[in-house]
Amino acid sequence: MTEDDRIDAVLNEVGPRLRRVRRDRGVTLAELSAATGISVSTLSRLESGQRKPSLELLLPLARAHQVPLDELVGAPAVGDPRVKAKPIVRHGRTMYPLTRQPGGLQAYKVIQEKPYEAPEPRVHEGYEWVYVLSGRLRLVLGEHDVVLTAGEAAEFDTRVPHWFGPTPDGPVEFLSLFGPQGERMHVRARPKKSG
Repeated sequence: MTEDDRIDAVLNEVGPRLRRVRRDRGVTLAELSAATGISVSTLSRLESGQRKPSLELLLPLARAHQVPLDELVGAPAVGDPRVKAKPIVRHGRTMYPLTRQPGGLQAYKVIQEKPYEAPEPRVHEGYEWVYVLSGRLRLVLGEHDVVLTAGEAAEFDTRVPHWFGPTPDGPVEFLSLFGPQGERMHVRARPKKSG
């Protein structure tokens, strides 16, 4: 079955569904016409399948019947929303993907036990936001070298040389959101004032 066939099958079921909803509520075509501003003949043709449904027609009908539009068109049920991706282990860092779709904004829960021996800042296209859940996260960003603790966040352009990982005193657990250049998170973190 092609995508066009699937769409036609869904549209062919709209008419009988409209009739069923109207009859279940004990409403006549004339009463529905008065409530929606859609002519009786158009409503009749919709219910019989002689007229293809459009948003212009379905939206007022959904409002009049007080049902979600999904119910009128028989949209498929939403699948299991849980993300069940396998953890990724690289360089002593375990990353749990929190998003399913490739490309665009990506979210990870990251656990890292041991720090690298020495930070090796790197650059690449994108924008990153990190939020520390537990432990302490060392962030080297350009000329800055800061330690974030649980509850603190940082965001930065990944074209600036950067590196982050746990401090020598123990593991760190944090959330990381990474997006292509220009896709910025709207969370701001201020560095602590020195002095």
